[in-house]
Amino acid sequence: MHILKLFEQVLVVLEVIKPISNTDTPFPSHCDPLEPMNRQTANMALKRMGFKDILVANGMNFIASTFLNEKGLQPDVIEAALVHIEPFSVS
Repeated sequence: MHILKLFEQVLVVLEVIKPISNTDTPFPSHCDPLEPMNRQTANMALKRMGFKDILVANGMNFIASTFLNEKGLQPDVIEAALVHIEPFSVS
């Protein structure tokens, strides 16, 4: 389980999605809307888009990290945004 802090803009989007999803989870399963989306759904979507053996969903974190570091953002902020900080670490 990941615990992460969300930006205010993300919370606004989740509030917009809530009435559409009609469930407790913002991204419900296609097969069972009462269950959350499968953790491999993003990887399967990438495969269907032609990225098989090229890119996995977690690889997007690395792309984002590289891009944001090259843009000069603070590395600790980038890592926190990408959930690369241990939940009980002292920073």
